Parts: sequence; C-alpha cells; structure tokens
Amino acid sequence: MEKAFNYRFYPTPEQEGLLRRTLGCVRLVYNRALQERTQAWYERQERVSYGQTSFLLTGWKKQEELDFLNEVSSVPLQQGLRHLQSAFTHFFAGRAKYPNFKKKHQGGTAEFTKSAFKFKDNQLYLAKCVQPLPIRWSRQIPPGVQPSSVTVKLHPSGRWHISIRFNDPTLKPLPPNDKAVGIDLGLSSLVITSDEEKIRNPKHLKKHYRKLRRLQKSLSRKQKGSNNRYKARVKLAKAHLKITDTRKDHLHKLTTQLIRENQTIVVEDLAVKNMVKNRKLAQSISDASWGELIRQLEYKCQWYGRNLIKIDRWFPSSKRCSNCGYTLETMPLNIREWDCPKCGRHHDRDINASKNILAAGLAVSVCGASVRPESSKSVKATAMKQKPKL
Repeated sequence: MEKAFNYRFYPTPEQEGLLRRTLGCVRLVYNRALQERTQAWYERQERVSYGQTSFLLTGWKKQEELDFLNEVSSVPLQQGLRHLQSAFTHFFAGRAKYPNFKKKHQGGTAEFTKSAFKFKDNQLYLAKCVQPLPIRWSRQIPPGVQPSSVTVKLHPSGRWHISIRFNDPTLKPLPPNDKAVGIDLGLSSLVITSDEEKIRNPKHLKKHYRKLRRLQKSLSRKQKGSNNRYKARVKLAKAHLKITDTRKDHLHKLTTQLIRENQTIVVEDLAVKNMVKNRKLAQSISDASWGELIRQLEYKCQWYGRNLIKIDRWFPSSKRCSNCGYTLETMPLNIREWDCPKCGRHHDRDINASKNILAAGLAVSVCGASVRPESSKSVKATAMKQKPKL
C-alpha cells in the first residue's frame, strides 16, 4: 500500500539557498510553459503537448539569460511540466479550472524522483546537495523500504516540509468486527453518528478570527515592496498555518477513531464545491472541512480493511422518518427537531439523518445500487466554457 510521510526539516544556509533557487526555477519553467500554451491557443488555435514543452525547456537552458536553470537539478523542472500537463488534463475533463500562474510569495514545491535523490542509512540526499537534509524524523520509515519520490515544500510562513512517498509492506488490516455506523456531517456538531453520538465542531477559524482580522488589517496598511510588509505577511501566514495544523490534527484523530471502532462506515456523497457557493455558510463549511474528512476516511479504509459506503447526495435523509419511512415534503434548516405525522415518533434532525444514512448504505451494499456520479454533463460543459487567463 502506498503511503507518504510528511516531515519538517531545517536546511543549512547552503541547502536553503539551493532549494530556493530550485523552487524559483520550477516556478519560472511552469509559468513560461503555461504562457506558451495559452498564447499558442489564442494566436494559432494549437494545443501544445508535454513533449513540446519539454523541447522548449531544452532551448531555454541554452539561452544566456536563463543559464541559471542548469545550476539546479533537471528532474524538478521536468516534474513541473508534468504537473502542468495534469492540470490541463483536469481542465479539459471538466474537473478543475484553467491553470493559474505560480507566485513567489506562495512558497512553492519541487518533486524529486528516484534519479534525483538517495536514501541511505536513514539519511536523505537530494541532487546537488553534498550533506543530507537535517530532517526531524517524527516517525521512521519501515526498514528496507526505498522511497519512490520526494517532494520539498516551502510554506509562505518560511517553514520547510518534505513529503516522502513509498510502498509500505508492513501495513496490515485491523481485526474485523460487526459494527456499522452512519455519519451525518454538520456545522454545530461536526459528526453525528447513528449511535446517537454527537462530536462537536471545534470551529478553528472562528477561534482565531479576531487575530486574523487584526493581522490582515496590519498587512493592508504596509507599503507594497517594503520589508515591513514582508514581516506582516509572514505573521499572517503563520496564523493561517496554525489553524490548518490544528484542523488536520483534529480530523486525523477523529477519522482514526471511527476506523478503529467500526467495520462499515456510511457517509453522504456531498458536493462541497457547490455547497460553498452559499455566501452565508461558505466560511463555516470550509472551516468544517467535510471534504478532507471524507478523503481521510477513504484512504484509511483502504489501509485497514474497512468498508466505506457513499450514498446518493439527494437521498432525503433529514426529512424521512427512520421509524416508519414517512417523508416530509419540505424541511427548512431552522427545524432541528420534529415529530412524524404518521407514527408520532419524535426525531432529532441530525440523529434521524444518520440513521437513515446507515440504512441506505446497508441497502446499497446488499443490492449493489450505484451512487450518482460527482460530475454531470452540465458541469463539464460549464468548465469547458472557461476562458484562460492571459
């Protein structure tokens, strides 16, 4: 099973200089290739392939003003072109918007494949680096395992991270059990289970909102290009990073607990990208990070031999009585509790929804019913109509 461990490392001044130059070259090659592909389409109605951009990269390295491209490893530059090709593939398939130009203040990433690094004696050596990277090994890679790729990332706050990807032969499924649970995702309570358990939503963004507002206001008052603006930007990036770290930590602990306790987990196939278009709930939905929660459940179920079932997002889980099956015509969001007009059962809206989700998921697993696809023809047509940015 393929896994990736993320570590923080503290490069020496020489290593940091080389890595920053590498990130800058990757960004330059990516932006130039994106500009060439965009101009080719607007001027000549031609599509430029990955092979053509790779040929252009060879020519750029021979130019005198771009001679510094030869000072860094060529592998991250080629990987940048492959990532651009993947971005265009997703765009033409209607899964993403048109690729954007990379900016320096966003930090950047550089991917190294097997030919550009060496892993020996639990030490990692990157191409062009004489000394191993001083990585803080929070957890060890299984002995005898060789990484397949390494990705170096610089966060806007100035923090360095490295992601090591490998195949883990030691990963074993958890002991099976007979417990199944349905999960309804919410805002006041992040997770509501069919066992009538409610897990509160920490609301990480709301806790730090006043601090973020103060730092953002301080940044807007600084003169562009000044050193004080750079300092204010770093402070703001660190505040955002703290929120991201606490949110991920909570989601990992929550999903791991659900995986360990349950053999079958049933969730709704939510369209989070469409839900955040609601201006009044967009911030709360983004802070809850439902998409990340479901993503973690998916790969952890694969790791540990659990079953994850997704039901149709249009299934009336909230307005359907879990006791007799009676379905109401409408149910506004402000109604949190209701009584079934047919059987008289009193329902908590979220707990009733989680019970219905579990019942529908078990029916899906038995009958083999399919889940509605995430994308439709209308969505793909809308994506194809998007215009590239010049």
